[in-house]
Amino acid sequence: MTLVTETAIDAAADPRDRGGPAQPMLIVENIKKYFPIRAGLLNRKVAEVKAVDDISFYVMKGETLGIVGESGCGKSTLARLLMYLIERDEGNLVLDGDLVGEKSGVPIDALRRSLQMVFQDSYSSLNPRLPIEQSIAYGPKVQGIKPKKAKEQAQDLLGKVGLRPNLFSQRYPHELSGGQKQRVNIARALALDPRLLILDEAVSALDKSVEAQVLNLLSELKEQLNLTYIFISHDLHVVQYISDRVLVMYLGQVVEIGPVDKLYSNPKHPYTQALLACRLSMDPDERVDAAPLAGDPPNPVNPPSGCRFHTRCPHAEDICMAKAPALGDVLKATPDQHLAACHMAQAGSGHSKAPATLAELFNI
Repeated sequence: MTLVTETAIDAAADPRDRGGPAQPMLIVENIKKYFPIRAGLLNRKVAEVKAVDDISFYVMKGETLGIVGESGCGKSTLARLLMYLIERDEGNLVLDGDLVGEKSGVPIDALRRSLQMVFQDSYSSLNPRLPIEQSIAYGPKVQGIKPKKAKEQAQDLLGKVGLRPNLFSQRYPHELSGGQKQRVNIARALALDPRLLILDEAVSALDKSVEAQVLNLLSELKEQLNLTYIFISHDLHVVQYISDRVLVMYLGQVVEIGPVDKLYSNPKHPYTQALLACRLSMDPDERVDAAPLAGDPPNPVNPPSGCRFHTRCPHAEDICMAKAPALGDVLKATPDQHLAACHMAQAGSGHSKAPATLAELFNI
């Protein structure tokens, strides 16, 4: 994969770049989303589902940030919060140095031109009554581009995603294969000339041969169009292939984040270790005889105290139940830093397997 530092240098030539190559493309600061649960005759709120609970991270220009975790951990909710498809309860988004949603900052419509999303279900994402050329041209026409120009742009994008315009422009979604429909969705997302694409399980519904083609297409488009990706998936092999950094979510929170090579070779959090141990392998000597992770995630309405993973962690101790481990200041960390919200990874935390502090080493 291309290194972040190299792609950041290339980003300096992008006329859309306002903040310079060192300025993160997107900063997510303490974002929260709780869904109310209502019951009774008066439909009162009786509880809340803590879908996204105080998450912070940043995405550098030109990089691919992979987001992984079990189903229900909040990955897709987070993606929709970034696109303002649902309203957040707390937190801020900063796009290329400007606060989103403020009168003096970036308005929501400008955010949606800079950020576009490719959804998992390629068929339901397309209007079955529109030829794919019109589906791609719809966004530019809404933004004021003349129909003829929008049509030319749609045909150009079809060529970019590997679909010959003279064969595919007038076809309807039901006439396309799954891989072709996903290419159309990618073309439609690119129609507004975005800078960042959020890919929410964009290849999970495809068979492996088509999945490889779409992944290669995404890599090519990233280089050609100077794009930044947030790639959400449950497939750890795919995330390893395409990502520069990886963010691991569990029960609405970030439990680990770091460069893909460091995180995959030396995972610090027991949850990440269990996820990586669940990966399928072609080597019969690497068969998994026992499940690395047992049980279902706790109820997000009433998550466990302390570390939310302690109910399933084989290394849990009293400190894990009593105190939530800190991830660290993610927004001040450099892209090459590897952070984990685990007492075993923090010196002097009180866990028996935590590294010793300097005072403990020298008996001070």
